[in-house]
Formats: sequence, C-alpha cells, structure tokens
Amino acid sequence: MTLAALALFTTGVWTRPDGEGWAIAYDLVLYNLVYVGAALVCAAAARRAEADRMAWWAMTLSLAWGLVGNLVYSLLVAPMPEEPFPSIADFCYLVYYVPLYVALIGLIRARVSRFHASMWLDGIVGALGAGAVAVAVLLGPALEVTEGDVAAVLTNLAYPVADVVLLALLVGVSAMLGVRRERTLLLVGAAIAANLVGDIVYLDLATAGVYVEGGPLDLAWLSAMALFALAAHGSDRDTVQASAQSGEGAGTRVGWRVLALPLACNLGSLVILAAGYGDRFSSAAAWLAVGCVVAALARTAITFREVRAFHEVREQARTDELTGLPNRRALMDEARRMVATATARHPAALLLLDLDGFKEVNDSLGHHAGDSLLRQVGPRLRDALRATDTLARLGGDEFAVLLPDSALDGAQERAERIRELLLQPFTVEGIRLHVGVSIGVATAPVPAATVQELLRCADVAMYAAKSSRAGVRAYVPDPRGGIGDRLHTMEELRTALEDGDQLAVHLQPQVALDDGRVVGAEALVRWHHPTRGLLSPAALLPAAEQAGLLRPLADAVLELSLSAAACWWRDRRVPVSVNLSAADVTDLDLPAKVAGALARHGLPAAALTLELVEDTLMADPDRGRVVLGDLRRLGVRTSIDDYGTGYSSLAYLRHLPADELKLDRSLTRDVGRDPRAAAIVRHTVALAHDLGLTLVAEGVEEDDTGDVLGPVEVRSRTRRRRPALPRPPSRGPHSGCAARGERAGWPPTRSTGGASRVPQEDARPDHRRGAAGGPRPHRDGGGGGPEGGDGPAGAARGGRP
Repeated sequence: MTLAALALFTTGVWTRPDGEGWAIAYDLVLYNLVYVGAALVCAAAARRAEADRMAWWAMTLSLAWGLVGNLVYSLLVAPMPEEPFPSIADFCYLVYYVPLYVALIGLIRARVSRFHASMWLDGIVGALGAGAVAVAVLLGPALEVTEGDVAAVLTNLAYPVADVVLLALLVGVSAMLGVRRERTLLLVGAAIAANLVGDIVYLDLATAGVYVEGGPLDLAWLSAMALFALAAHGSDRDTVQASAQSGEGAGTRVGWRVLALPLACNLGSLVILAAGYGDRFSSAAAWLAVGCVVAALARTAITFREVRAFHEVREQARTDELTGLPNRRALMDEARRMVATATARHPAALLLLDLDGFKEVNDSLGHHAGDSLLRQVGPRLRDALRATDTLARLGGDEFAVLLPDSALDGAQERAERIRELLLQPFTVEGIRLHVGVSIGVATAPVPAATVQELLRCADVAMYAAKSSRAGVRAYVPDPRGGIGDRLHTMEELRTALEDGDQLAVHLQPQVALDDGRVVGAEALVRWHHPTRGLLSPAALLPAAEQAGLLRPLADAVLELSLSAAACWWRDRRVPVSVNLSAADVTDLDLPAKVAGALARHGLPAAALTLELVEDTLMADPDRGRVVLGDLRRLGVRTSIDDYGTGYSSLAYLRHLPADELKLDRSLTRDVGRDPRAAAIVRHTVALAHDLGLTLVAEGVEEDDTGDVLGPVEVRSRTRRRRPALPRPPSRGPHSGCAARGERAGWPPTRSTGGASRVPQEDARPDHRRGAAGGPRPHRDGGGGGPEGGDGPAGAARGGRP
C-alpha cells in the first residue's frame, strides 16, 4: 500500500489535472496514505519482533505524529486566510523527531549487548563531527534567522536543531555499530538521510520564500516513509542476532569498518576549523568541531590501549601459562602452515612426547613439584632445537615439537637426542628425579597429508613407543589399514558391541586327569573384525580398557557363554567359566546381572564359574569381597586365576570367598623335570584341598606333566581332543539345541551368539598381557571371558571327585 500510494502520488508531482478534487486526492489522500501504510508496517514489525520491538513501536509513534501534523495542517491550518506560525501542526512535526531518536537508540541497543568506552567515543566523534558539518555547511543560514516573534524564532531554530540532532544521532549510531551490511540498518539510515535532505532543502526554500507545496521536494519525505516501511518489513529476529554476534566477535574496535566513519567526521571537523578560521562559520560549528577533535584524541588513546591489550590476550591465548611455551592452539596454527608448505623434497615432521613416570612425581611430591619439573623441560630442550623448530606443551605431561624441512631419519635422530636430554636427572626441591619419555614421530606430506592426520599418526607412534618401552617409535602405515590405530580400534569396538554379531567365544575344555572326563569349559573371547579378520585379546582388550568398555564387553561375553552352555546343559552338566576384570569385581550390580543372565538362559547357578586374578581384587578388596560373597550366595562358583603369580598372600587367601584355585602355567610347566617345582605344586594342592578348594592346573600339554599331577588330584585345562560337547545353536527363529542335534568335539568350540563351528588349531601362544588390574590374555594362551588367549595350552579343571 505504501509503495502504491507513493507511485500514484509521483504521477502528479510535475503535472496533475486541475480541480479541487484532484488536489485533495493527491495532497490529502495519497500523500497521507504513504504515512498510514508505513506506520502499519512498523506496527506489524513491532508485534512480531523481540529484540528491537521498542524501536519499531517508537517508529510507529513517530510516523503517527507526522501523519497527525499533515492532517492538522491540511484540514485546519491551510484553509485559514492567514496561516499562523507557529501552529499546532508545527508542534506535531517537532514531536515527530522525539520517538525517531528513541527508535535509533532502540536499534543500536538490540544489536550491542555491551558498550565499550571506545564505542561511546566513536559515537561522540561521529555526532560532534556530523553536527559541525551540518551547522557549518547546511544549516548555517537557517540558524542565523533571529528576527521576529520569539515563538516564531524559536520554532525556526527548533527545526534545524532537531535535524542536526537527528543527523548527529544517526552518524553517532553508525559510528558505534561500524560499517555493517545489515539491510534493516541500511534502509533506516537511508530513510533518515532522505528525511534530512527534505528538511534541509525545505528550510532553505522557505527562508528564500520560494517553497511550493506538492512539488518534487515532497518526494523526499515520502521516500523516507517508504524506506521506513521496507526496513520494518525485512526486519527479523535472526538478522538481529546475527548482527549482534558479529559485533561481539569483533575482538577489538580497530578495524576499518569501525574507524572509517569516526575518521571521516574528524577530518570534516579539521577542515571546518581550518577553512572557517575567523568569522566564516558560526561559533556553534567551531565548538562542535573542537569537541570532535578532542573526542578523537581520546579515542586514539583508547585505540592504542585496546590494540596492546588485544595482542597481550592473543599472546596469552597462544601461550602455556605454566611453562611459557606455545600451547596447543599455537601449535595447531603453526602446524597448518608447516603442512601446507611441506613437499616430498622438503618434508616436515612432528614429535609427540609423553613423560613416563610423571604421575608418580605428582603423587609423591605434590603437584607443585610436578609443575617445577614441567617448567624445566623447555630450557633443557632449547639447545637441541633449531630456531625454526617449535616446542609446545599440549597439556598435562604431553609436549610436541614441529620440525619443518625435516625427513623421517633426521626427525628420529632429533627425537633420540631429545630423549637423551630428558632422561638426565631433574632437580626438584633439592631432590634428583628421573623420568622417562615416549616419543612418536610422524611426517608430512607422507603419510600424513593434513594436520589431523599428522597428530593421529604421531599419537599412534607414541602409544606404540610407550607400550613397547622403545623410547622412540616412528609411524609406519599398516598395509591392512591401520591395525595400530588405537583410536580407530576403540570406535570399531564400540560399534561391534552395539551390533552384537562380531564378538565370539571359543570354548576350551577342563578335564579330570584321572579319567579324562570334560568337567568344565572356559570361554575365550574373539573379535571377528569385518576387515582385519579374527583378532585376539591382545588387540581387543587395550582398546576396551581405554574406551571404558570393559563392563559392556564382559556383559557380552557372559551372554555368549551362557548361550553356549544352555545348549549342552540338559545332556551334560558341564559349567562354563568366564573371566572378570577389576571393573567387574567392584561392580555392586554384578550379582543382579549374573542372576538375570542365568534366568534368561534357563540355567542354574551351578552352570557358571566366574574367574578373577588376585591383582583385580587389590583395587578395592573390601568391595570385591562383598561382590564375590553375593555371587557365592547365588550359587555361582568363583575361581582365583593365575594363582602363584600375583600377590599370593596366604592371609588374603584365608578370607577370600573362592571355590577354586588355578595354578599358573609357570608353576606347572616343569613339574615333570624339576623336583622343586613339583614340590611347590604338591604342597599348594594340599593347601587348597585343606581349605576346601578345587585346584586347576594350567598348561597341561604333556603326558609327563599329567602323570605327575594325576596322583595329587589336580584337574587340567588342555587343548587335546576330548569327548565332545553339544554345539551351540545359531541365532534365528528356529534355532535350538534339540532342533540342531549337532555335536562338535574339542579343540575349542566357537560360539557367535549361538552359531558354532570347530576352528582350526592355532599353535601360536599369546604371551602378551593387558594392563594391570584389567582384563588380559593369559600367558599360556588360555583365559576366559574377555581375557582368554588361544595358545596351545589350556588350563584344566580337575581335582577331587
């Protein structure tokens, strides 16, 4: 409606039909219809707006006062024989400016959450400079009209003063906000500029007595109304929030977008002071220009302070507070530049350092001692680094070194030199301390083409160096897709646990040595990786421990093991053994989980034996005894695995709620050849029997060993073929033990959630162990639950009938 009325009014600006009716149609109806449409659009914007609602209501009120002034002038003042001055219409026109000022303030308030001192000074510089230019160049003649009635003189002065204030406020607001490409602000600024142009030209024409109503000048005011309407129509909450966020993210107010307008106003003020020396311009313009220059000087001082503070904050944000070295952010910025310029002829390298034994320093001497040690790292390594190298602290006891223009061989040599320096003793509070260091080396652009890949490769190499205690290890890509990438393995394991079809258990028999009967089976976890094949616990358990997945893994193994046992339990009551980690032993909810799992598979408590090593109980002995006691009250048997290699405290064994001891393979391996080993086993068996415990000997693979252990009533775990157990069923709507009617013999049967088959023999023992206190592969290749191995030896359960 606003634009249509403006377009129709434009048709009668230069030529229009004669007659009173046409004059009313153009000067009264169409002219004021533009105001009405603009006011309605502003009111609608105020109703839907949130942040700048006050601004649009003030704009609506301003346009309403302008409309009232137009109607009063056209209907009441103009028909009079002699028009009074000032009149009620002049009052309405002057009041029109007040809510317009409020609207400008509301617009800036919605877009600036916090006002800085520099923002106020920018606004003052802009306002004073604009006022000086307006008074000196545009409004000077109108301000000099001082003859006539006092009311007429004051009204004549009020109009230019109101325009000067409006111009100063507009420029001041623009200076505070800076140069922004927000459509709403640009349209409002254009509308006010059009309004000011109309007012200034009108004052000059009225002063000269040549103003004609209904002429082209009226288009300036009507264009301003149309621009107000367009600004209100395009205003929305997202635009306001985006503008506010862009202002907050500016950091400091020193960019050209912020300084352009205050600088222009300051230059204008200097020109006025220089050109108007003497009496050329009014004193008001001179004083406004002087104020602008003084405010600009204050703004300059603020600018220097802000720039200095900005650089200090930026330096602090890129510097480690404790050591004074560059931090992770600075390292990442430098690494991006280094990787971007690295080529095959001029490669770059990253060394990732992790101090070994630093936790013991903190625990023993306190964190202040650890901080003192960390502060000595930088000065110690300074001589080993070039001027172009970057040493940074990533956090904790991790450091990194960027080596531009360095090949792999040179980077490894530098890493060895750094390791030698860090292995030298540190003096902390008068105490000589030694710490180790593990260093991972990775290069760019091969194999790492990005910063993220470079960090990942160095992390993998560092972890390999720490695990192997090699000190320095370079990243070498795995041709099968990165088996050494522990982070990737952790995520893949998480997915495998969620899918539920990649994990399996192999079942290893426990036999009685007197007659060879199968009296138990131990569940050994395996991971059927979709791309890497069958993975042993050596690849599975470290990832589970670091990802915090030991309990979910133990739950999955328990379900698979009981599912397998349910298939043979009706025919042969052979229990299955599952290993527990330290996290499981201290889980007070474990007894309830076990009871629920047994009930789901329709098995009694006697069908399950839970194994744990002595070390796992050391994390929280009291809580572990509570959990084991609850399990025994359910009827579930408990077994102490790897007995003889852990704490092996007889006093501890006295109070431990256990049903079974499993002699470690290291004790049973030489009983056929070493009388001392046979004596230890014989007396351990006697002790176990006197305590009412069943004894299991691990690693019984030879007849000589079995002949020695048989007379002392020991059961064995073996991989030799024994009488078969029923084969676990495959998952599916028709799965079931009776329906399948299949049996599989030993060596171990594998259960993948019900599906089973006899795998090929794997004669390679797994000698690796997991982290202390957590699940681990058995040294002899056996082990239940999440920690079994697949070696040639088995632990067999045998003992008293």
